[in-house]
Amino acid sequence: MKPNQEYNYPGKVYSGFPMLFAVLLLPFLLAALFFIVPFTPVALGVTGVVVALGILADLILAFGFFTLQPNQSRVMIFFGEYRGTFRRTGFFWMNPFMTKKKVSLRIRNMDIAPIKVNDKVGNPVMIGMVLVWRVKDTYRAVFDVDATAVADNASGNASQNLSAVVGDSTAKALNAFVSIQSDAALREVTGRYAYDEEGNSHDEITLRSDGHEVNEQLEAKLNERLAMAGIEVVEARLNYLAYAPEIAAVMLRRQQASAIISAREKIVEGAVSMVKMALNQLSEEQIVELDEERKAAMVSNLLVVLCADEPAQPVLNTGTLYQ
Repeated sequence: MKPNQEYNYPGKVYSGFPMLFAVLLLPFLLAALFFIVPFTPVALGVTGVVVALGILADLILAFGFFTLQPNQSRVMIFFGEYRGTFRRTGFFWMNPFMTKKKVSLRIRNMDIAPIKVNDKVGNPVMIGMVLVWRVKDTYRAVFDVDATAVADNASGNASQNLSAVVGDSTAKALNAFVSIQSDAALREVTGRYAYDEEGNSHDEITLRSDGHEVNEQLEAKLNERLAMAGIEVVEARLNYLAYAPEIAAVMLRRQQASAIISAREKIVEGAVSMVKMALNQLSEEQIVELDEERKAAMVSNLLVVLCADEPAQPVLNTGTLYQ
């Protein structure tokens, strides 16, 4: 057994039902003592002391009962000393002086509200994520996170989601820890990448077009940060991504201009290909013989027609080709 590490509780744990029967039966047995002892002051006094002690013991024994549902655990603490983690499900009884702190091992969901961060090129963006996590190491979750120094500005939404994970103080401590570390990891990962491609370059990973790679980086960073609190990240993914309001209009016009330029490039590329095909076909089928000047004029007219935004207007030529 290594220090500061979770291990299974090795002590005695009994089924709760026989012990419940014994705890309920004990008061009746104590009451029966008054009917079997002599009715003398000394005997009645001794019997009264015995009954009082028995009732006190019975009340103490009643604090040893506890239940566990699937994907729940109990961290056993005996006068400040960690004695192990109990994970079996059912109704049990154990030493009533053992503190049994409940820790949920179920999957939890947290919605991190969008925050403003700067991407790789310095553009302010609004980015949010969904975090799915669970407690993996109960020792670290209970003992390595300080429940007495909970941040007052922790997320209220996440606090509601965590209220049933562990005791109130530990839940708030975990909530503050997960919220702060998630915010820090999101800022760090976002700062590595640009929001979108710069200059139509597809060589670098971007936040908008390479969400899968960004999510993997975010999940790895969160696992690295939250492992110290015994928390395992099941999934982390971006669920909100947009430019900050102060530059959103400008970046929208930039995206529109970039889209227009890309479309124009495709149009010109297609027009040149069509002109080349037309000249080759005219030459191969010997439909008409064109000199270099007429080829240049034909190329110019075809490019104007193919690249124009408006449809071509017919023009009637009443002269010759040279006039």
